[in-house]
Amino acid sequence: MSVQLWTYLLVGITFALYIGIAIWSRASSTKEFYVAGGGISPLANGMATAADWMSAASFISMAGLISILGYDGGVYIMGWTGGYVLLALLLAPYLRKFGKFTVPDFIGERYYSNTARIVAVICALLVSFTYVAGQMRGVGVVFSRFLEVDINTGVIIGMVIVLFYAVMGGMKGITYTQVAQYCVLIFAFMVPAIFISFQMTGSLVPQVGMGSTMNDGSGVYVLEKLNSINTELGFNKYTDGSKSLIDLLAITCALMVGTAGLPHVIVRFFTVKKVSDARKSAGLALLFIAILYTAAPAVSVFSRINLISTVKDNPYTSMPQWFSNWEQTGLLKFNDKNNDGKIQYLADPNLNELYVDPDIMVLANPEIANLPPWVIGLVAAGGLAAALSTAAGLLLVISSSISHDLIKNIINPKITDKGELWAARISATFAVIIAGYFGINPPDFVAAVVALAFGLAAASFFPAIILGIFYKKMNKEGAITGMIVGILFMLFYILKFKFGVFDGGKSSVQGLSDQWWFGVSPEGFGSIAMIFNFLSALLVNKFTPPPPLEVQQIVENIRIPSGSSPANNH
Repeated sequence: MSVQLWTYLLVGITFALYIGIAIWSRASSTKEFYVAGGGISPLANGMATAADWMSAASFISMAGLISILGYDGGVYIMGWTGGYVLLALLLAPYLRKFGKFTVPDFIGERYYSNTARIVAVICALLVSFTYVAGQMRGVGVVFSRFLEVDINTGVIIGMVIVLFYAVMGGMKGITYTQVAQYCVLIFAFMVPAIFISFQMTGSLVPQVGMGSTMNDGSGVYVLEKLNSINTELGFNKYTDGSKSLIDLLAITCALMVGTAGLPHVIVRFFTVKKVSDARKSAGLALLFIAILYTAAPAVSVFSRINLISTVKDNPYTSMPQWFSNWEQTGLLKFNDKNNDGKIQYLADPNLNELYVDPDIMVLANPEIANLPPWVIGLVAAGGLAAALSTAAGLLLVISSSISHDLIKNIINPKITDKGELWAARISATFAVIIAGYFGINPPDFVAAVVALAFGLAAASFFPAIILGIFYKKMNKEGAITGMIVGILFMLFYILKFKFGVFDGGKSSVQGLSDQWWFGVSPEGFGSIAMIFNFLSALLVNKFTPPPPLEVQQIVENIRIPSGSSPANNH
C-alpha cells in the first residue's frame, strides 16, 4: 500500500479508538469530568500522565530543534525532564494531600481569597491557551503533510476531534484515551528510531547507536561525522553551543519550574485513589517519559545526517518524492539564489538556499531514510496522538478554571452539579475555538510556543505554589502581588521581543536580541520573572498581616506524612 493509504488507515483506526473510548467512558458527574472519579490505577495514570506531558513539542518539535540547534537544543531535554522530577517529588504529593484539584482552587483556598483565585484563573488561562496553541499547530503540521490539506484545515480537523472526546468524556474519557495515545505515540516514535539506528550504525538501540560508529566501513563515530558535515557547511560543531551560558541556564530553569506550575499535569495526581498512588503514578510516568526523551537526541542526530546527505549540493531535479511533498506544506523551501539548479544548504543566510522548519524533522525522518510506508503512516498517527492528548488535558484545565474556579466558587456557588457540568462543556467548546485560532496563527515553532507557556507558568504559579506549601506565613497580599508582577513582566517581555509590540513590529530575529535583558531570550525570561515574583511576594508579605492561624495549621498538616495524619489524607 502507498504512504497515503497507510496514513489514512492508521490515523483512522487510532481516531476511531479515541472516539470509542470517549463514548464508553463519558462523564456523568462533575467528579468524573474533572478528576475521572478519583479511581484510576497508578499504571493507567502513569501512562496518561506521560501522554499528557509528552505533547507535540516532545514528539514533533523537540528532536527537530535539537537537530537544528545541536548542543543548544539540549536545554529542552534537561528543562522538561528535570521539571517533571521537580513536580513529582516536590509538589504533587502535597497538592494531592491538600485536596484541591486545580491550581486556582489551591491558590484560592491556601490564600483565603477570591481575588487570589481570580488572578490564578487568569494566569491558568494564559498558560493553557499559549500551550494549546503549540499543540494545535502540531496537529496542523501533521495533517498538512499526510492528509494533504493545508495547515489551517488540519487545525480545524484537530479541533473537531479534540472537542468530541474532551467535551463528552471529561477527565475520565481523556485519561483512558491518553493511555491509548501513549501506546500509539511511543510505538510511533521508537519504531523509526530503531529502524534508522540499525540502518546507520547496526545497533537496534537508538541511544547506543548515537554513540557508535557509522556502519559504512569508515570507522567514524556518528557525532564525529555530524560535526564534520556541520563545519563543512559553515555551521557550529553539532556538539558545541552558540547560546550564552546565562541564556542556557535561564531557559533550562524556566522550563523546569514552569513544569512544576503546569496546571494540566498537576490535576493528573487527583485522578488516583490515594496519595501513595499519586507517588507511584509519578514514578511510572517518569519511566514512560524517559523512553522517548532518551531516544530524542539520537533521532535528531540521525535525521540531520540523513537530511544533509540527501540535499547537499544535489540537483533540485533529483530530489526524492518526500522533498516535493513537504515543499507543498510550505515548511520546506528551496530558493535557487545562484541559478545553478543545485541545493546549497549553508550557515551563511546570504548563500543558503534551503529553509527547513524544525517541526518537520521527526515527521519527515522516516521518508528521508526511505523506511517502509507503514512506518511513515505510523509516525503521522503518533504525532497526532501526542498533540491531541495534551490539547485535551489543557482544554480540561481551561474549562474547569471557568466552570469550577470562576462560576462555582465565585459567581454562582449554588449552581447544581448538572449545571456545572454543562458550564464546563460549554467552556471547553469556546476554548477549542480560541485554541484553533492560535493554532492557525502561532507565534513560533511548536516547541518555542510551548517554551513560552512554561515561562508564563514559571513567572506566575511556581512561587505561589512553593511558598503556599513550604512557608506557612505567606499571606494573600504577597501571593497576589507576586503573581501579578511575575505574569506582567513575562507578558511584557514576550510582546516586546517576540512580537515587537513596543518596537515598531520588529521581531527578535530581526535585531532585538542584542537588547535582551541580562542577555536572556523570551524562552528563558520566565526565570527572571519568577525571581521578580518571589521578591515582590516576600516584600509585600513583610509589611502586611500574617495569614489566619487556621490557614497556617493547614499548611503544617499537609507536610505531615500521610500515615501520621490519616484525617488529612484526602
